[in-house]
Amino acid sequence: MTDANRQHGGEIEAIDALLRNSYGISGRIIALPGEHDLNYCIEAEDGTRFLLKLHAPGDADDLAMQVAVLDHLALAAPKLPISRALPDKSGSTAITAELRGQRTARLLTWLTGSVWSKSPVRGRQSIVTLGRLLGEMDRSLESFSHPGAKRSYAWDIGRADMHLENLVFIADAGKQAVVRAVLDRFVHEVLPRLRQCPRQVIHNDANDYNVLLDEAGGVSGLLDFGDMVETWRVIEIAVAGAYALIGADDPVDAIARLAGAYHTVNPISDIEAELIFDLTCTRYAVSMCMAAKQIRDNPENTYLLVSQEDVWRELQRLQRENRSLAVARIRDACGFEPIPHSARIERWLERNAHDFAGVLKPSLTKPKVLALDLTATGPDAGAWATLDAAGAERLIEERVGQAGADFAIGLYAEDRIVYKGDAYETPTAGQRRTVHLGIDLFAPAREPVHAPFAGAVAFIHDDAVDFGFGPTVLLEHRTEEGDIFWTLYGHLSRQSVARLVVGQAVARGEAFCTLGEASENGNWSPHLHFQIVTDHLGLRARMHGVGVGEQWQVWRAISPDPSVVFGFSTPASVIVARDKDFLVRERHRRIGRSLSIAYSATPLKIVGGEGAHLIDEAGTRWLDMVNNVCHVGHCHPRVVKAAQAQIAKLNTNSRYLHDSLVEYSRRLANLLPDPLNVCFFVNSGSEANDLAIRLARAYTGNRDIITVDHAYHGHLSSLIDVSPYKFAGKGGEGRPRHVRVAEMPDLYRGRFRYGDADAGRKYADDVRDQVAALAVEGRRPALFFSEGILGTGGQLTLPDNYLREAYAHVRAAGGLCLADEVQVGFGRVGSHMWAHELQGVVPDIVTMGKPIGNGHPMAAVVTTEAIAAAFANGMEYFNTFGGNPVSAEIGLAVLDVIRDERLMHHCRVVGDRLMDGVHALASRHEIIGDVRGHGLFNGVELVRDRETLEPAAAELDFVIAEMKRKHHILLSSEGPHHNVLKVKPPAPFSAEDCDRFLDGLDETLSRLPPR
Repeated sequence: MTDANRQHGGEIEAIDALLRNSYGISGRIIALPGEHDLNYCIEAEDGTRFLLKLHAPGDADDLAMQVAVLDHLALAAPKLPISRALPDKSGSTAITAELRGQRTARLLTWLTGSVWSKSPVRGRQSIVTLGRLLGEMDRSLESFSHPGAKRSYAWDIGRADMHLENLVFIADAGKQAVVRAVLDRFVHEVLPRLRQCPRQVIHNDANDYNVLLDEAGGVSGLLDFGDMVETWRVIEIAVAGAYALIGADDPVDAIARLAGAYHTVNPISDIEAELIFDLTCTRYAVSMCMAAKQIRDNPENTYLLVSQEDVWRELQRLQRENRSLAVARIRDACGFEPIPHSARIERWLERNAHDFAGVLKPSLTKPKVLALDLTATGPDAGAWATLDAAGAERLIEERVGQAGADFAIGLYAEDRIVYKGDAYETPTAGQRRTVHLGIDLFAPAREPVHAPFAGAVAFIHDDAVDFGFGPTVLLEHRTEEGDIFWTLYGHLSRQSVARLVVGQAVARGEAFCTLGEASENGNWSPHLHFQIVTDHLGLRARMHGVGVGEQWQVWRAISPDPSVVFGFSTPASVIVARDKDFLVRERHRRIGRSLSIAYSATPLKIVGGEGAHLIDEAGTRWLDMVNNVCHVGHCHPRVVKAAQAQIAKLNTNSRYLHDSLVEYSRRLANLLPDPLNVCFFVNSGSEANDLAIRLARAYTGNRDIITVDHAYHGHLSSLIDVSPYKFAGKGGEGRPRHVRVAEMPDLYRGRFRYGDADAGRKYADDVRDQVAALAVEGRRPALFFSEGILGTGGQLTLPDNYLREAYAHVRAAGGLCLADEVQVGFGRVGSHMWAHELQGVVPDIVTMGKPIGNGHPMAAVVTTEAIAAAFANGMEYFNTFGGNPVSAEIGLAVLDVIRDERLMHHCRVVGDRLMDGVHALASRHEIIGDVRGHGLFNGVELVRDRETLEPAAAELDFVIAEMKRKHHILLSSEGPHHNVLKVKPPAPFSAEDCDRFLDGLDETLSRLPPR
C-alpha cells in the first residue's frame, strides 16, 4: 500500500469516526472536489445523503457568517431549496475536526439535481425558477446582518471601481478598452444611481456551478454561501444574469426573465431595473480584471485562460446589444413602462389631436383614404409583391382613382410582404424585425409633407448607403410637461431634405419636405413612412421602422400607434399575436388575478371555434366538453349572421320600439307554461338572479332567501350572499343573516340515497325547517333558489318530488320559488326545454343566461304578470343593453337553431349514449362511483372506495390533465370534494364526439397511477 493510499484510508477512517461520534451516523464516504475545503458526500445506511464540509483554516468571520445565514434561513425561509445545517449530538452546527490540520466541520442536508452548466434541460423555466428563488431568499435576508458580510470584497461588483487599477494586467488592448469603458460607465453613470438603491446581504454567486436543476429544468438547489456580502440588492440579479444568459440565444431575454421572476416575489424599483443590464456587463468586466491579475500571479493556470474566453465572448455579445432597448426590455419584464414617458406622450397626443395639421393635403379637413391590405393574406399583397416600382405606382393610382380617395395607406403587420421577403434583423440575437411601427402613406412623388405640430429638425439621415431607401428626417417636439419625442418621416426627396438643417424650426402645418421618387427610394412606389418615436435608441434618424414581434409591447412604447395623428376612418394598426407566456404575464399584470386561467399549468391560447370544438393558435382542434355557453355550437353561422346583419342596421337601448324585442319576448314566453309570460332582459345570469331577488322582495314584502347548500347563483354581491359555494368557501365571509341554507339533496353520498322512494320529500323537509326557523324570528321567506340540476353541487340530479315539496313549503309561508336555468336551460336536458320540468313544477320566476345568446352577453327573467305588476311601484327599471336589437336578433337565431336542428332531441339521444357508455366503463373501472345527469348535463363521480365513498380528487386531476394532453379533450371538475367530472358540451356534440370521449376516458382510467 502506497503512502497516499494509507493517508486516504486514514482520512476515511477519521471521517467515519467523526460522523459516528458527533452525529451518530455512518455510511459510504465519497470525496468531492473543493478548492480550499474538503467536501464529502455521505451515503447513510438508510439511503439518506448528506454533505460534509471540512472548512480550511481561514477567516473566522466568513465561516461564522455562513453558519449564521443558514440558521437564519432555516427559520425565515424553511422551504427554500438550500442546504440546512444539521446539529451534532451537542446541538452545534459547526464543530472542530482534525484532518490535514485543524478544520471546522459542518454536516449539511444533501440537495439533488444536476449543476446548471451540465444540465441538458436548462431553459426559460430554469431562469424563471432561479429568479423566484433568489427573490424569495433575498426577501428573507432583508433582516439578516453579520459582521462577516461587511467586508470589502473584490467580487462585490458594487466596488467595481477598485478594479480600475487592475486594467493594466489585461494584455489585449482591445479587451482592455472594452473593460475600461464598462468600468468608466459604472463609476460615472451607474454608481451614483446605485447609491439610491436598497442594500442588504446577498448570496452574490448564483453561478452555473452553484445552481442545481431537476429533471424538468426547474431550480432544485442553491449551493455555496461563501461569496455573501452586504451590498446593493440588485447586484444579486446581475450576478445571476451573467451566468443565466450563457448559451441563451437572446441574452437580454434571459436577463429580463430572471429580473421579472425576481420582481414578482421581491419587487424592485424602476431604478434597480434600469441598472441591471449595466451591472451584468460590470460583472464580466470585474471577472476579466480579477482573472488577469490571477493569471499574472499564476501564469500556469490555464483554466483561467479558458474560462475567460467564455466571459469575453458573453461580454462582447452584451456590448453588441442596443443598451436603451435592453433596458426597456428589462423594465418591461419587471412590470414598469418600457419607456417611462411614453404613456404621457400618448396622452398628450390624444389630448391635442383635434389641433393637428394634416401631414398630406392639410387643406382637406377630412381626407378620404384608401386602405391597401398588404398583409400576407390581404387581397393586395400578391399583386404588390410581383410589380416593379412603376407598376405598383400605377396600381395605387388606379385604386385611389376608383375609390375617389385623396391618397392610400398600406395596412400590414409584417414588412416582409412589402419588402419581398427581405425582413430586417435587429442587433438583438438576429431576431427578425417584421412588425411595422409606422403608417405608410402612398401619394405621388414630390407631394409636400407637412408637420402635424410645431417642432424642430433634430436628425437627418440618408439611407442610400445602407438600404437605398432615401432620406429620413426626425422632427423633435416637446410637451408642456417637458417630455421630448420625435416624429419620423421616411422615403423623402433628397432635393427637399437638402434645404433642411439641424435645429431649424418647423411650424405646425408647414411643408418642410416632399416625397421622393421611386428611383431614390429603393424603387418602391412613392410613399411616406410616418412614425412617432419616444426613444430613438441612440439610432437617431436611422431609427428602425419595424420592430420585433416577440417584443411588441416594448416596440409599441418606443413607437406608439401613429393613427392618433391622422384620425383616419380606417384602422391602421394591428394587435400583434403573442405567445402564451406573455399573455399569462400580462393578464397577471393588467387583469385581476382572481380571474383564473383554465389549465393554468399548460394554458391554451384559443383563436377560433367551430361546433363542439375550440381551435388554438397552432390550428389544433380541442373537443370542448365544458362550454355550455355556446349552446348551439361555437360560432354558429346562423347566429353570427343574425348578429352581423342587425349590428350593421341598428343597436340602441330598449326604450325605443323595435320588432325584434317584442317578437323575442313572445317566443321566449311561449316556451314556458302560464302564468310565466312577462320578460325582463338583462346582460348576464348574475344580473338576472339579482333582479329576481328584487322582484320577489317587491311582491312578498319579505327579505329572506332560502338557498341550497353549495349552490352558486352569480358574482354580484347580492348573489354571493345566496351562494354557499362562495360565502362558505375560501375568501368568503360566511352566511349572511338574511340567508338560510337548505341541505343539498345528494342521492349518492347524502343522508337519503338512491333507492329511497321518499328521498325527495325527506330532503324537502329541510326546506320546511328553514322556513320554520325564520318564523321563530318573526320572518318569512321572499324567495327559494334552486337549479333543476345542481351544477356546483356536483351535477346532482334532484330526487323525485323534491322541488314539488320544497315549493309547497315556501309558498305556504308566502314566499316565491325560482328556477335557475342559467346553466341547464334551452333543451340541454334532452327530454324537456327546462330542467325544472323534470320535477313537474311551475316556478314563480325563471332566470336564464349563458346559452340564451350562444356566447353573446344576454340573459332574461321570466315571471308572472302579478309579480311584474308589484315591481312597477313607481321606480323605473331600465337596463341600457338588456333587450337591445342585436341581442334580440341573436336570441331569436338561437331559438331557431334549437328548433330547426332538433337540438333538444339530439341532446337526449347523445346524452343517453354517453351515460350508457360511462355506466359500461364503471363495470371495468372501480374508481367510477356514480354516473348521473340528463341529456348533455352529466356528472361522473370518482371515488377511491365504493363503500366509504372516499373522494378521488387527485385522480380526477390526473384524468382531466391526461384527457387534455393525450386526447385533446377539455374537461373540468365540480362538486364539494372536487371529484366529479363535469360534462356539459355544446349541444352539437355528436355521437362520434361521444365515442371519442368514452375511448379516451377508458384509456386514461387504465393508466391511473397507483395511490
